[in-house]
Amino acid sequence: MKNDKHIVIPDRDGNLIATNGEYFVPPKHWTFLSAGDAGVTRKVTARGLYMRVQVKKGRRFISKGIWAPAQVIADAKKEMDTTRSTDEYKIKLHKDRERRALKQLDYEDNFCREVERFLKFHEKYKTQQKLMARLVTTHAIPVGSGTVARTQMIPIEERAAKAVIAWMRHKTTAYDNLKIARIKGERRTVRKNLAAQSNRILQQYRNGESIQENCPLRNALKIA
Repeated sequence: MKNDKHIVIPDRDGNLIATNGEYFVPPKHWTFLSAGDAGVTRKVTARGLYMRVQVKKGRRFISKGIWAPAQVIADAKKEMDTTRSTDEYKIKLHKDRERRALKQLDYEDNFCREVERFLKFHEKYKTQQKLMARLVTTHAIPVGSGTVARTQMIPIEERAAKAVIAWMRHKTTAYDNLKIARIKGERRTVRKNLAAQSNRILQQYRNGESIQENCPLRNALKIA
């Protein structure tokens, strides 16, 4: 992204700044195409005359859309409308959806198994293990959720482990209602402490220890 001449980033005042540090003001005959229609966007960017607006979300940048000549966008939309009206396109679209659905189901099964491997509860808690694995999976893997389970940057076993801790943070701690001081690194510290708490609870289930009535994980699984 650093040297991409087609990218601009809005500052706090909404001004668009290019990667060379200069301000970008869209020409009068340009218009904005919001992100969402990949087909139209590809046709517009293929023309080479555009500026993509990106914003930082966490550690990554996401596209909000592109600025481009209004006529180019209008032509791209018209072309895509024509393409999408054909029977060939509709058949391909249906097959693509079926393929993605099967791929998603396969990933769900694989991910759920990895979660169970990470949990590795004692034999007496296998029922709780299976229930928790399914709940974590349901929470973590929806397409577009943005959770760690959707990233391909780390191995699936690491994704599963992080997804368990994230689920426990929301379901077995007061994290969602905490008022965290706006100090650099404070949220990370809170999460680290809660993760340690969650791992201690998980270890009790792995060791086959007697679980107290007020165990937050026990109560979360009861509610489920």
